[in-house]
This record gives sequence, C-alpha cells and structure tokens, in this order.
Amino acid sequence: MIKDLVPFVHFYDQDFVDMYDRSWVWIDELWKQGTEANGFSGSYLSYPDQTTFNQYLSCFSALFLVYSNQNNSPFSVMDFFYQKQEENGAIRGEYSIEDGSPVFTASNPEGISPPLFAYVEYGFYHKIGNKKRLKDIVPILEKYFSWVQTTFQKPNGLYSVPVSACESGNIPRDRVYYPLDFNAQLAVNALYMSAIGDILNDKELSFRYKRLYFSLKTRINSLMWDPEKNFYFDLDIKGNRVTNKFIGAYWAMLAEIPNDERAAYMIEYLHDPKEFGTDNPFPGVPASSPAFSEKGNGHCGGVLSVNTFIVIKALEKFQQFVFARECAIRHMYYLLDTLHPDAETIGDVWEAYLPNKEGYSTTKEIPGFPRRRLMPFAGLVTITLMIENIIGLDISLPRKTVNWVMPSLEAMGIENLSLKRNMITILSNKTERGWEIRLESEKLYYFTIEILGENKKKTLPIPSGKCSMLIDKL
Repeated sequence: MIKDLVPFVHFYDQDFVDMYDRSWVWIDELWKQGTEANGFSGSYLSYPDQTTFNQYLSCFSALFLVYSNQNNSPFSVMDFFYQKQEENGAIRGEYSIEDGSPVFTASNPEGISPPLFAYVEYGFYHKIGNKKRLKDIVPILEKYFSWVQTTFQKPNGLYSVPVSACESGNIPRDRVYYPLDFNAQLAVNALYMSAIGDILNDKELSFRYKRLYFSLKTRINSLMWDPEKNFYFDLDIKGNRVTNKFIGAYWAMLAEIPNDERAAYMIEYLHDPKEFGTDNPFPGVPASSPAFSEKGNGHCGGVLSVNTFIVIKALEKFQQFVFARECAIRHMYYLLDTLHPDAETIGDVWEAYLPNKEGYSTTKEIPGFPRRRLMPFAGLVTITLMIENIIGLDISLPRKTVNWVMPSLEAMGIENLSLKRNMITILSNKTERGWEIRLESEKLYYFTIEILGENKKKTLPIPSGKCSMLIDKL
C-alpha cells in the first residue's frame, strides 16, 4: 500500500489526515510510464483526459512529489522537458502525450510557459540534497533563460509574452502587453538561479543572476506599481497600467519585489472580504471586480489551489506565518466539503472551487473546465501545504535542519520522513508531564522549534535514536 511508503502525518483533524492519505493513493493510481513513442523515459503523474505534458503542471507536481520518500520521483518529469531543449535554448510549454512533439497554438506561437525551473530545482536540492544534479542542469537553465531574454525582452527591460502563456484562464486581460505575473515569475527564476550559484559556490553565476533579478525588480517596481491603488498591475503596449486587479500580482511578493510597506498594502487586500479575502481564499479576481462571480466563472471568481499555494508562499516571505496557515486550513476545508458533499456520496477534487460556498467553479468560457482530480494542483494543498504550513515543517536536507513553526501547541507531526538516508519522526503530544515533542532519527540533525503564541524558540542538535523534549522546559 502506497500509504506505508510515504511519510505519515498526524493532525488533530482526522479528515485532513485522510485527505493527505487519499492524495497519495490517487497519485499512485494516476502514476504512468512514458512510452517509446512520446520519448518519456521515466514515469510521471498523469491526470484524467490528459493530452499533453504541460510544463506548468509538471513544475507544481514536483513540489509535492519531493515528499514521496522518492517512491514517486519528481525528477523524471523535469528531465523530460530538459531533454526537449532545442539548439536555441527553447523549452516549450507543452508536448504531445502521443509522440512527444511540441504543441503550439495561434495564441502562443512560441509555446512559452511560466519560467519556474530554478524555483523547483532549488526546492529539490533542499528536500533531496543532490548537488551534482544542480551542476548538471545549470547549463540547461542558463540556455533557457537566454532564449527567454532574446525572444521576449523589450527595450524597456520588461518581457512581453501572450496572456495565454500565463495560465490565468479566462480572467479578462485584453489590453495586456507586459504581463505582471510573467515578469514576476522571471524575477523568481533569476532569484533562485542566483541562489543556486551560491550553493555551487559559483560567484560569477550568482552575481550575474542577482544583477538580472535587481534589474527586473527595479522595472516592476517603477512601472507596474500604482501608488494610488497600492497594487501591481499589467501594462498595455504603450506602458500604461491596466488597472484590473488579479491574483497573479502576488507572484511579485513571492519574488520579494515589494518593500515591507507595499507588501502590507497587498496583504490588506487578502484580508478584505470585498477584495481577495473571500471565505475560500483567494479568487482569481477580487470580489470588487465586475468580472467576479459567486459561481466562479472559471478562473474569475474561482479559487484555484495553485493560486492559493502561491499566495501562501508569498505570505511566508513576509513573515505572515499565522495568516498563511489559517488560509491553508480554510482552503483545505473547501476541498474536503466538495469531496464529501453529504454523508451518502463521495465527490472529488477539482481544478477550481467557489469563493464563498462549497462546490466547484464552472464556466462555459473554457472547454472541459473544471478538470477533475487534477492532482498537480490539489496535491499542492493536500500534501505540500499540509506538511509545510498546516503542520508547519521547513526541512533542509543539505543543512541537516528541520524548523517547526507552530502558532500554538497542538497534537500533530510527521512520521517516517526521509532526509536522504535518514528517516525521522517528529510528534507533539500532551502527556501527564505537559506538552512533549517526541523525536526519532537515524542520524544527527538540528531541530528548531518555534511556538509563536508562547514566544518560545529553541534550536537543539537531535542525536540518532529516540529522544523527547518538554516544551515547558524550553
């Protein structure tokens, strides 16, 4: 049974644990082997009615497959795209599942996709710890970045790509020439390319991408920030701001582009129920937008798990751990409510959910929407956010560190999580002696516990074997 091979989570709400377990079962059922015809030499996570290998979905699925204790490897799905790199550095956004050929459309003739490879590979390194892999793929990522620059950068330093390449569905963006989300995603990519340079001790690589990052950050801040509306916006062909708010603006926060003051304004919009702070956080456009729909209307009023994931990771960058966790829990309840609409029937997980009541977003504007059991999106919440935000664990294998941030003391934790060849268990429970954290490990690592509500923080070396600590004694 797949559940015995992956880490086991503990949480005071058993429905959350069941959802996590069920996700791995679904992943196992949807796991497929590539064919000689499509040139996919490994295995990958599929989804119902799949017709292409989609770069955007693949990058996100990799962010939870890292927690499979390598039973469902995230590497082959990335390597498939690297193997398709063309002489000029291009890697297209979609390839046919039949024969592996690139898929182009009239609206996206170059087949460009959100550039997220460096962000994903940096995550791989900290969860799986393979420095040699980083060395091997840096030339591929550099060549790809050069192709994006050569093909899409304009004289003002910003990048212009078709809106259909931005994966923002049917959100109205008619006049957009310089998409904010794509430019911010490229800044994310440059930021993590620089971080990869630091890991490899390649000062030249680190400096070059840091310079690219700051150049893009400066342009986004000077051209795309509206000081009256206190928000970032797309630009039209003349460089004028298209002042329609949409959730993709929060890529700028993930890229660490706003200063603390600007970030505070953006975070306010996430709290406001008239903006992005709906019961189910966060819809594609704010509730104040004419495009917003309580029935979802696809991406407009719809809440996509991938967007909620990005906003939560952006909130983390600005130390908003408690709010980020609250939003992860609220979104998870909507997934659960739609999975169990009543006691008699079992539903499913969907591509998008309603903003203020249970159920999934529908639309006539996108064929086949919403996609059912789209695990590349659902797994971001049911696995990644479950481990990293709801339980609150931040793991770095190369640093041999596990940080556990808890808003308050609760019974929860993780069992049999693989840190390379080191299986660890971390559980908190109320005992007769008070709150206790039980730890088990095969090798030494460093454990930091931070309980925000009690203002306690402590870092300890955890030896091999079993041990426990009493919170009252910290």
